[in-house]
Amino acid sequence: MRYAFLLFFLSFSSFAQSEYPQDYFRPPLDIPIVLSGTFGELRSSHFHAGLDIKTQQREGLKVYATGPGYVSRIKISHFGYGKAIYITHPNGYTSVYGHLQKFSKRLEAYIKECQYDKESFEVEVFPNPSELPIESDEVIAYSGNTGGSGGPHLHFEIRDNQERPINPMLFGISAKDTKAPLVLNVFAYTTDDEASVNGKQGRIPLRLIPKARGSYDVESIEAFGTIGFGVVTYDRQDYAPNKNGVSKIQTFFNGNKSLELDFKRFSFEETKHIKRLVDYEYYKTKRSRIQKLFIEKNNPLSLYKDTYDNGYVRVEDSTASVYRMRILDFQGNESWVNIPITGKKSTLEKEPYKAQFEKALLKADETTILESGNVSVNIYKNTLYDNKFVDFRVNCDTLFLHEDVIPLQKNFYINYDISHYKPEDKNKLYIARLYGYYKKPYYIGATRKGDTLSAGTNVFGTYALAMDTEGPEITPVNFQDKKWLSKYRYLKVKIQDKLSGISKYRATVNGKWILMEYDYKTDMLVHDFNDNVVTDTKNNLKIIVTDNVGNSSTFEATFYRK
Repeated sequence: MRYAFLLFFLSFSSFAQSEYPQDYFRPPLDIPIVLSGTFGELRSSHFHAGLDIKTQQREGLKVYATGPGYVSRIKISHFGYGKAIYITHPNGYTSVYGHLQKFSKRLEAYIKECQYDKESFEVEVFPNPSELPIESDEVIAYSGNTGGSGGPHLHFEIRDNQERPINPMLFGISAKDTKAPLVLNVFAYTTDDEASVNGKQGRIPLRLIPKARGSYDVESIEAFGTIGFGVVTYDRQDYAPNKNGVSKIQTFFNGNKSLELDFKRFSFEETKHIKRLVDYEYYKTKRSRIQKLFIEKNNPLSLYKDTYDNGYVRVEDSTASVYRMRILDFQGNESWVNIPITGKKSTLEKEPYKAQFEKALLKADETTILESGNVSVNIYKNTLYDNKFVDFRVNCDTLFLHEDVIPLQKNFYINYDISHYKPEDKNKLYIARLYGYYKKPYYIGATRKGDTLSAGTNVFGTYALAMDTEGPEITPVNFQDKKWLSKYRYLKVKIQDKLSGISKYRATVNGKWILMEYDYKTDMLVHDFNDNVVTDTKNNLKIIVTDNVGNSSTFEATFYRK
């Protein structure tokens, strides 16, 4: 069975995606499944594509293949999933294991050969089906904290044959959960100048009244016109305090279903449109995610079904209505929110018209170029979801482009004319976003064509030209020059760059390239002497580190081993 996988993959096109085998995949760990993150959970710029399984606050737990197949991809990166393995299974699904500490002996030997061949820590390889066959229950790796992980855990995914992540719980992998989802806040939204809620327009907070057994009431509201609702909600499993995502939200207006939001599957192409699901401005200013239970234009998410009038409700004058939300976790625990609505047309005071002379109008379906002084900004068609007025001004080399409260679908591009800088300084310039109270510069890019420096970004805010003329810092951690390291397994060096950031590094011993793993969270470079590359008694170590504008620093030392 181990080597007959190619025959199965010929039938991918006939694979029925609506069927989820319950007894095929085993859990990837042999400890109780406790989650720090659920599938579809709302993140800053994407939906969570798998389960984050707790590893008891430690690294090095055995990670098992959830089923037979072959390793179809191995990726090692400084960020993202860190060290990750992808296994393609005969039934057409692919399982993914991320933030690994290290691979099994067989896979570790394979990937290190690739790293030494490419002379790079970061690699991505796609073995063919016969190279790395995998049996059921085989240990493929050990859990860790590599890449963009905020603590030790295993990120686990199951994808279909179109590379769309699917909730692994649909395949029988589950965590104990007997608690109903929690509801923190409820909001109403008006859609036009005619609509109102409690005599107001815009986003209106509603008074939430918790009841017993997962039931919530909202204080009766007076409304008129076309309105929508939003909710702040999360779920907790039995053995974890984490605020995890819910599995499904349904809404009903006067007993008729209005909308369903089902977090069971999505594509990576659409995950960036989470900015259209949540109230982006509220999240950026309040750090809380309101899920909008209505579908605005330019919202391509596939999570919705059974929608009527895009989830909006129409409230007429002198009527009585009820809007209800049903919020479920994967285990079927549910919470209900009841909102009584009295139809009442309100007389609204119109705000006096204010001309937008100081603002620039950006149309979502048009390309706009903003220019001032030595700065131009290219905002291409379909960058915004809606037409918006934005603040735009330039003061010397500082660009003020609104605030990060408007969701964007893709990058816009900032261009600086640097012709007035000295020739020796031009290559040391970069474009930085200024953030935080002290407006600390954060590198976003530096692509130079002649006297134009450009960078792309997908958030509005304050940007400036910055200069970096200093090379990175390189500091030995567990050794000194001319030290004997015979009893050491690891060689550790810290690298830092406080301005533009680390771009690349290269380490050699006696002129031969050595693998040094880089952890950006700790600024640490680590070489494992068990690679058996360092074999001489006297060894000359040389490390060259380069930042993002090309400044380089060189560290050299001699060490001895027997």
